[in-house]
Amino acid sequence: MTTEALITMLTVQVTVVCLTTYFFIRVLKTPPKPEPDSYSENDDVPR
Repeated sequence: MTTEALITMLTVQVTVVCLTTYFFIRVLKTPPKPEPDSYSENDDVPR
């Protein structure tokens, strides 16, 4: 393997690992969206 090929391979692998880690951490740190309460939605409905 030539030096240029080794540098390219390592650069691509490091970039992919960094991007994967970055987005994985972003997903884990994102607060969950509040889900609507089904009971409160039914309270406004006239019976």
